[in-house]
Amino acid sequence: MKRHALRVLMAVVAALGSVLLSVAIAGPSRADTLICEKYGSTTINGGRYVVMNNNWGDDTRQCINVTSTGFRITEASHNKPQNGAPGSYPAVYAGCHYANCSSGSSLPMRVTDSRFSTVRTSASISAPSSAGVFDAAYDIWFDPTARTDGQNTGAEIMVWLAHTGQVQPVGNRVGSVNLAGGSWDVWFGNIGWNVISYVRTSATSSIDFNVATFWNDVVSRGYGQTSWYLTSVQVGFEPWVGGTGLAVNNFSYSVGTGGGGDTTAPSAPSNLRSTGVTSNSVTLAWNASSDNVGVTAYEVLRNGSPVGQSSGTSYTVSGLSASTQYSFTVRARDAAGNTSPASNAVSVTTSSGGGSGGSCRVGYSVSQWNDGFTATVTITNTGGSALNGWTLGFTFPGNQRITSGWSATFNQSGTSVTATNMSYNGSIAAGANTSIGFQASYSGTNTAPSSFTLNGAACTVA
Repeated sequence: MKRHALRVLMAVVAALGSVLLSVAIAGPSRADTLICEKYGSTTINGGRYVVMNNNWGDDTRQCINVTSTGFRITEASHNKPQNGAPGSYPAVYAGCHYANCSSGSSLPMRVTDSRFSTVRTSASISAPSSAGVFDAAYDIWFDPTARTDGQNTGAEIMVWLAHTGQVQPVGNRVGSVNLAGGSWDVWFGNIGWNVISYVRTSATSSIDFNVATFWNDVVSRGYGQTSWYLTSVQVGFEPWVGGTGLAVNNFSYSVGTGGGGDTTAPSAPSNLRSTGVTSNSVTLAWNASSDNVGVTAYEVLRNGSPVGQSSGTSYTVSGLSASTQYSFTVRARDAAGNTSPASNAVSVTTSSGGGSGGSCRVGYSVSQWNDGFTATVTITNTGGSALNGWTLGFTFPGNQRITSGWSATFNQSGTSVTATNMSYNGSIAAGANTSIGFQASYSGTNTAPSSFTLNGAACTVA
């Protein structure tokens, strides 16, 4: 589990007191520079990357030996409980971390920038058997603004390459996915910002991937927004116990021009088909495209206009009208920004509404503070047959406003809210349930919604 509050405070203090550090914050580093200061940092590769000791979660001494391509922990004696926060996060990064920015990264960068699909990074790590309990992880930060200092408040993507002991990411496991040449368990939590962790099911000591590969999956799950900015790409270790010997041997980061030298478009997705139709949604599936540099996203079009994108080979389109015919196609986009021809078209007519939701029961619970709250909504299928594809509807009785959500795609217009299933939880068997949630703001009284509908049918409120 990861906590950043102390790191935030100490990093600011470190920035203000940088004149006290024996290792300079700015300026190029020589190989084999030793940093033992709690928040000491230096640059490598002509300033392109910053290496930071960042001993944010512990008061024990930690030292790192900075090389021309990474770093190694030479001294650490952490002994933190494995069900709590780690001791530190020594890392190398491109971008900005509390106003300490590397050069030439083009960050912050809005994710709608054509160059975003070309942002690529690689790392190789090593860990002796005596290193203790740790995770080796990327930490990729997004913010609603082009932030260069302070705490990011959008999304934190952690990509766990390896881990030992009983440590776990923030939050709960919400699914699994195949990305970047590996299989990953997906975890989600919110600690003032969304934390999405991808834990590799089999450890690896090296990786090379486009940042958009994981970001597109985050967006498809409803945990990120396309108006946000990428602010930094970091890789390092979170040690709970010990840590000596952990090393990032090599780190690279690059960004193209939006097209780069590659002009070969992916092949068109094939066998587009509908797998679940309700009165206001349809789930689509297709066969993957092939491409020389790899597909980063699939764009779904309704009657010729884009309506969403997916990093996988399925997507649920919501907000449709009942008893209406639509035509859908899908096209692929690769890491260089090239777009494929459209897939075959599939024609779908939504149902008339009402019956497709079956019988349902909804539970609603909140955890609130002065001006905000988180809500957990549990949807139970009390009907006699499986529910394939759903949209939950409800109305806030006050001025509640959803700021982020998980396990569903949330849309709010005034006080009316709809939540549509993700690709991985659209099917609810008879007698089964699924839980979704959101974070929201409010003032005055935070009264719960009094009624809910599922695919237009009224539900019992638990």
